[in-house]
Amino acid sequence: MDILFHVSTAAGGRLLYPLLLAARRAGCSNGAFFTHEGVLGLRDTDLTAALTQADRAVVCEESWHRFCPGLVCPVESGSQTANSALMGEARKVVSL
Repeated sequence: MDILFHVSTAAGGRLLYPLLLAARRAGCSNGAFFTHEGVLGLRDTDLTAALTQADRAVVCEESWHRFCPGLVCPVESGSQTANSALMGEARKVVSL
């Protein structure tokens, strides 16, 4: 994977959407990991639609339950172990 976007802030989702589009235009493979308040970005349907073309999109399951209780998660649920594995696979990490 060329770029892993690590989203941990509430504003990160708004920043991620145009970056995903730019990465796609540049032909860069990409993925995203959402944790802490970054999971709030996944309530944006445009962002979740763009993530369907990512190599992998994973949310920290604990963060999802904390910040979005009762909502259906639109991406793969995982743990900080998945986060570590994604970081190990990525050529570059962009923290949002």
